[in-house]
Amino acid sequence: MMLIAASSWGQQSLWNTTTEDSPQINSDNSVTFRMLAPKANSVQVTGDFQTVKSTDMVKDEKGVWSYTTPPLSSELYNYNFMIDSVKVCDPSNVYQIRDVSSVMNLFIVGGGQADWYKVKDVSHGTVSKVWYDSPTLGFKRRMTVYTPAGYEYNKNKKYPVFYLLHGMGGDENAWMDLGRTSQILDNMIAQGKVVPMIVVMPNGNVVQDAAPGESNKGLIQPNMYLPKTMDGTMETSFPDIVKYVESHYRTVADKSHRAIAGLSMGGFHSQTISKLYPNLFDYVGLFSAAIGMEDKKTSSPAYADPDGKLKVQFEHAPKVYWIAIGKDDFLYNQNANYRKTLDENGYHYAYYESDGGHIWRNWRVYLTKFLPLLFK
Repeated sequence: MMLIAASSWGQQSLWNTTTEDSPQINSDNSVTFRMLAPKANSVQVTGDFQTVKSTDMVKDEKGVWSYTTPPLSSELYNYNFMIDSVKVCDPSNVYQIRDVSSVMNLFIVGGGQADWYKVKDVSHGTVSKVWYDSPTLGFKRRMTVYTPAGYEYNKNKKYPVFYLLHGMGGDENAWMDLGRTSQILDNMIAQGKVVPMIVVMPNGNVVQDAAPGESNKGLIQPNMYLPKTMDGTMETSFPDIVKYVESHYRTVADKSHRAIAGLSMGGFHSQTISKLYPNLFDYVGLFSAAIGMEDKKTSSPAYADPDGKLKVQFEHAPKVYWIAIGKDDFLYNQNANYRKTLDENGYHYAYYESDGGHIWRNWRVYLTKFLPLLFK
């Protein structure tokens, strides 16, 4: 009887699907959300498609709550429902994504920028989860590596390498899952807008061997505030990553064929790593960089004499030094002050300013702006 019950439960899980059409993307790019909750007192939808915190949904006679947005611009959006003040995912939408400890549904409104984020009928690269040894940290760690279409077959071709770093609370999955990196690369390479390249996405949290739930620590709760965050350890251990990549992949191992960029904490890491090792990177991207947010208690050599390191870096300046930030980003003033320092010293850089704040919507756009500049 127990076996029969277990089998029945498993079959019920397979076939017990919801019938609500949610989210429904309409012809005018408005989106309709629906939630069957006949006993709920209130249902709201919250997400980055709107400027308000949440919007009330309306219940019909069948107990289905619904809300239709105004027409939305082309973008990848996330959302949740609030049922009697409890945040839940949309049971009609199996497409979910994790950002640190938050799980959200997602949808795409195409026809513009977000078309870069879709899987299209083009040649596709390969995404690998790779374990490498870090002698500096004393244990094996995991990183995500994208190799472009054809890498496995053209054994004589060597490729430039782009090191792409996540922000605080992220991990080696962040740029793939939230940033849509493989879709962007596949589509831009297919259109000839981007040079085929290897993209390396390491875990910038030096106390982790891999992302939460995928490491030897098991199904732990993701945590944004980890030990050794921005204390110089990531920067001093970074050559372990470069050494592994250049010994295991077909790379062009010189400065003009290496790039580094990152968002927030990863932007800070990119800034620091590129001046700590001034002969490594000819392309540097700072996306909403957490400039000046390092651990003030550290005595790491990575942060010593920052002005002197910057001077050495720009004596043989990178071909592209690219800074991007949103007008409403809480790090805007820090980035403005850093640009003032660059200006006062005559250090050449490019600048891109967007609307909005410290959000993935901006960082995906920055990636599509930065990639075409590389290795040209």
